Amino acid sequence: MTSAADKTEMSLEEALQYAIGLHQQGMLEGATTVYQRILDAVPGHPDALHLLGMAKHQMGHSDEGVALIEEAVARQPGFAGYHNNLGNIYMGRGEVDKALSAYQQATELAPDNADLHNNLGALYKAQRRFDEAHAAYERAMALNPRHINALNNMGLLYAEQGNRAGAITYYVKALELLPGDSSARRLLGTTYYAMGRIADAGEVYRQWLEQEPDHPTARHMYAACTGQGVPERAPDDYVEQAFDHFAESFESVLNERLNYKAPQLCADMLARHLPPPQRQYVMLDAGCGTGLCGPMMAPWAKVLAGVDLSKGMLDRAQTKGVYGDLYKAELTEFLILSPRQWDVVLSADTLCYFGDLAKVIAATAGSLKPGGTLIFTVEALPADANLPHQIQPHGRYAHHQQHVVEVLSAAGLNLLDMEAVILREEGGKPVNGWLVAARQLA
Repeated sequence: MTSAADKTEMSLEEALQYAIGLHQQGMLEGATTVYQRILDAVPGHPDALHLLGMAKHQMGHSDEGVALIEEAVARQPGFAGYHNNLGNIYMGRGEVDKALSAYQQATELAPDNADLHNNLGALYKAQRRFDEAHAAYERAMALNPRHINALNNMGLLYAEQGNRAGAITYYVKALELLPGDSSARRLLGTTYYAMGRIADAGEVYRQWLEQEPDHPTARHMYAACTGQGVPERAPDDYVEQAFDHFAESFESVLNERLNYKAPQLCADMLARHLPPPQRQYVMLDAGCGTGLCGPMMAPWAKVLAGVDLSKGMLDRAQTKGVYGDLYKAELTEFLILSPRQWDVVLSADTLCYFGDLAKVIAATAGSLKPGGTLIFTVEALPADANLPHQIQPHGRYAHHQQHVVEVLSAAGLNLLDMEAVILREEGGKPVNGWLVAARQLA
């Protein structure tokens, strides 16, 4: 069967629009095929090069994508959009100097484009050049007073500088201009929580639910802040949406602002309880996210797989180059469907999205080979708490030490090690947790 793109009467512009339609629908394989056919017919076509580069980047072939977009820039250096998208990719890759150069060229070519000044502000903020970030956001808002992203980003800038009251002013202004803006609602709720104003955060989520009763973030965070309708674990749609949204900035936020330690703590625990690495084990990174644990697990891995609910996270993990397979799946179901498959399961900062750990730990035990090892972290409830687990206002669950011990025992796992640790910082305060090692009885 021939596609519409194969019809001889289709013009070059029609073929390009057809490919863009596929691209927008997420049909990246089809889009890249058509873009390539356009380039076969018209070598060096700048738009086709640029769009093929964007698609390749989205498919996890970022280096190839960058090279294509750079070729498009070389062929049509006066088009600001090419520079801007190249800057976006560089920013996502953490190549800040290259991103800055691309954004600056874009703004020189289109000085009255508010979006470009907003992007430049985000880069300056990432570099902690706060005065320049402020000026860039101000310029974006002067060009477009209704620029919601610039308002929210200015709020984030104020929050980064410790001025949460100033941040709230901008989030509220964004909501006044666009009452349904989910980013402003999420940021406003998070800021109230960080200030200890849990009731105010709950009210933000209550109002959000009135407008969007099925929104996964509003539903879950309302439960977290009020204790009403708390689910057994964070719902799939909430986890998927939250982490898809967070994927591009995940590593920079965790490492630069939250002093994130869970992957390294888990790697240290691996070294404590496994023989020296000789690429000898079949290993699973359970809740792999962007793949922060993967390079640390790789020396022990004959086979290394990762599983996560977020496609955005998995796309980032793919770029680490250490995973043989990456699976998009809910963790408990995935473990149930892989009985006696893993020598080692490692789960850093994932089980904090589960309340009662009994099901997921039992599933993990069933997926381990005899003698297999489990390493994981959870956030810690205080020792004097009278609950096995409890959702926290930030949306994650904390667990009592005794609950962890009991579910491991019930699953037939032998507790090897349990250490009180600090997993990260949040709101300027340490997040306490448990670092745990257990083993399937041989």
